Amino acid sequence: MKTDMSGQSGGGSGEHQPFIAPERMIPELTMRAVLLGAGLGILFGASSLYLLLKVGMTVSASVPIAVLSITLFRAAGKWLGAPATILENNIVQTTGSAGESIAFGVGVTMPALLLLGFEMDVTRVMTVSVLGGLLGILMMIPLRRAFIVKQHGKLKYPEGVACAEVLIAGETGGTTAKMVFLGFFIALGHKFLSAAMKLWDGEPSQNLYKVGANGTKVGLKGAAISGELAPELLGVGFLIGPKIAGLMMAGAVLSYFVLGPTVATFGDKLTTPVSPATALIGTMGADAIRLNYLRYIGAGAVAAGGIISMCRALPLIFGSIFSGLRDLRGGGDGGARQRTEHDLSMWVVLLGSIALVIVMMAVPSLGLGFSPQGLLGACMILLFGFLFVTVSSRLTGEVGSSSNPISGMTIATLLMTCLVFLVLGRTGALAMLTALTVAAVVCIASSNGGTTSQDLKTGYLVGATPRAQQIAIVVGAVTSAIVIGVTMLALNSAGVHYTTKNMPTGPLKVPADAPTQHVGRPYTDKDKAEYRVVHIRKGEIAGAVPGRYLVSADGMAKYRTDLPIARESVTMDNGAPAPKAFSAPQPQLFSSLIEGILGGTLEWGLVIIGVLITIALELAGISALPFAVGMYIPLGSTTPIFVGGILRWVCDRLTGKSASDSETETSPGVLLSSGYIAGGTLCGLIIAFFAFLPDKFNEFLDVGRHFGARYNGGDWPKIVSLITFAILSVVLVVIGSRRQPAKGFPVITAGQ
Repeated sequence: MKTDMSGQSGGGSGEHQPFIAPERMIPELTMRAVLLGAGLGILFGASSLYLLLKVGMTVSASVPIAVLSITLFRAAGKWLGAPATILENNIVQTTGSAGESIAFGVGVTMPALLLLGFEMDVTRVMTVSVLGGLLGILMMIPLRRAFIVKQHGKLKYPEGVACAEVLIAGETGGTTAKMVFLGFFIALGHKFLSAAMKLWDGEPSQNLYKVGANGTKVGLKGAAISGELAPELLGVGFLIGPKIAGLMMAGAVLSYFVLGPTVATFGDKLTTPVSPATALIGTMGADAIRLNYLRYIGAGAVAAGGIISMCRALPLIFGSIFSGLRDLRGGGDGGARQRTEHDLSMWVVLLGSIALVIVMMAVPSLGLGFSPQGLLGACMILLFGFLFVTVSSRLTGEVGSSSNPISGMTIATLLMTCLVFLVLGRTGALAMLTALTVAAVVCIASSNGGTTSQDLKTGYLVGATPRAQQIAIVVGAVTSAIVIGVTMLALNSAGVHYTTKNMPTGPLKVPADAPTQHVGRPYTDKDKAEYRVVHIRKGEIAGAVPGRYLVSADGMAKYRTDLPIARESVTMDNGAPAPKAFSAPQPQLFSSLIEGILGGTLEWGLVIIGVLITIALELAGISALPFAVGMYIPLGSTTPIFVGGILRWVCDRLTGKSASDSETETSPGVLLSSGYIAGGTLCGLIIAFFAFLPDKFNEFLDVGRHFGARYNGGDWPKIVSLITFAILSVVLVVIGSRRQPAKGFPVITAGQ
């Protein structure tokens, strides 16, 4: 089937024409598609959670799941009877994509419970996971028409477009498939050689200053240039184009080459730490300055930019909501609407939101309860949930899900929630638990809302039924959330060890509802007694180390828990190496924010600076949100995206396209970029699975270590990294600068 998806239908009407026509009815929401999607979502969700806790990041799963769906259905074709349709494959990726987005929200928030002195029990984790996932979907239902339909041609949704390209390539074959899969295998090979075999540096960096023998810094202090030279980020930059990529890079320049060096220069000679850091500025490198100062400025900028962006989009949002409400009253043309315009009813959104509020207040472990504070917390979840699902969905459309600053939105949620509690005079432990619950649900909702919008964009391009996709992702969210909750607890248990060092000397007060457990390694075989769990928070007991203790019947602390999220000792009491610690920095950041705000020690000036930067940009007529994203996310992520945007500009100039033409017409470069995104993200997830294999397997793959210290200790890994990235770029320019798309493939664009 050949369909023009460039925005120009056969009659020149300019209306969007999806790959599968709205009047055509083919299998879509089938049992086999939902089951496969749910299974892949569970698999990718669990692996993404492990990857997040191990290295502090996840990879978008939509495109890899789409590739696997096509492959698995074809391989099982003889047993399934009828081959899978493109809409069934789309349902698979929609159902499965929820796993990765929920895993991110759970992994960055739930470990903070332990740092604040609360148990990370199964009820609490699973409830937050399910409610956050469902809230993101519910909030996105009325936003679909505003962002996917009415801003079609403005919001690019690069990874959503890449996913649609893969699905269409799998359906049509021919030149389309060749171009997409050419990019797929190039990216797969590049990523594997870099990340698995470690033949070169995956993220080369270079300080822009030197440290003398006496410790004096010369140059642009606190600044470093870096780039995660990955094919998937290059592809994202090519799809979003030079304008958005340029705004992101402008934000990065201000943050990492102006504000960072300013902090480093004026703080270099200080002899006391400057809050919120605990170390001297003079001892900090570029990364430490970002983590301690620039991230708060960026979070303030993202929050302000998101609010301004949402206010600007309010007419579209209200129009979509009112359209849904008219359908409830029977005043719309719901019966005459085409298949591709059918959403879940607004009744589902309204009643579902009310049900979520009741459940959140009814579950005791969430810290809300049927009280004024509990009702306030539940209302803030709905309010901030709608705000940041809106922001997340828009940002996913502008910069892609890989660059979506969910952590920044979570920080903004914490700031606003804790500020409300501070004004109300509620600063105790229960207020901390409520604040974290609000932030965790909103974080998961924002993450899953952005993923849902990306899936709906893919469906809009291929001609899916929105209602079917929304049902599918609800199934995927619930199944993935349940398993992710259990996985989170299992990973935490696997990383825990117990110590008898630095114990309190006196008896502890044991709450009546304190849980019981046996001690774990390295005392598992030596001590079979049962103990009560008691948390000591900061400042509760003078001289006592805050933490989680196992207490005997007489109230004496016998063991202290060394948590993987806050590892204190890399060696256990028996001398054996301790389990590997979690690397995700967000839980420590969130717990510090809560304690800092409610304890009155947070430096608000940094956040306010970010807000004022956003206001200044808007007054100058500059779209602040992508600029703020560039300020917040690491420079290493922005650099390849900027290069991709520049390459798109070069290709458009070589082919003679205007800016408007490049948004409504596709070149083979878009297909190749889609392949780059697919191959890079899938390989990243495959390598994440390698972490479950024995260390000897990963050592076998690490070919780079055999090159010796002369190669690995010098600049050669960086040089080779730049050369291979340049090759990726040259290939993209050569193919992307072809003046006409190859004959016979459906044209589909990022701007559609």
